[in-house]
Amino acid sequence: MRPRSLSRRAVLAGGAAAAALSGCGASDTPQPSPTPSDDPERALLRQLIADKQHTIALYSALIAGGATKLTPFRDRHQAHLDALRKRLPGGPTTPSASATAPVPKTSLSRLREAERRSAALRVRQLAGVSPQLAQLIAAIGACEAAHVLALPRSA
Repeated sequence: MRPRSLSRRAVLAGGAAAAALSGCGASDTPQPSPTPSDDPERALLRQLIADKQHTIALYSALIAGGATKLTPFRDRHQAHLDALRKRLPGGPTTPSASATAPVPKTSLSRLREAERRSAALRVRQLAGVSPQLAQLIAAIGACEAAHVLALPRSA
């Protein structure tokens, strides 16, 4: 008998369930500080932080336009950002270019697509990082995948 393959929808639903069970949050376990030899990880952390700042700006723009039911989604991204900043000692002292750039006009469909792209990117970012950072990135990716399914269809 041939093993049954999982559909993309089943995989996303499983990710959504896992994120829901985990509370879609980051680990509260204190993590060791990166050492100077962690330069690739520090660069990745800076990239993740910039991405989260941009995503938060997109959500904030829609919330300011009246889509207040998106507030919990933005708040989860803020929790991710806070966890990422804890992993980067001395963190970015100034906002990144993407955080200070004007936020393009956005919509729920664009936001959903941004979440989809981010979730897919997280899988590729796991290679070669410490287990602690890999766990955080995987949790963030699972939350982003859950957002793709949970975002309302209209504001």
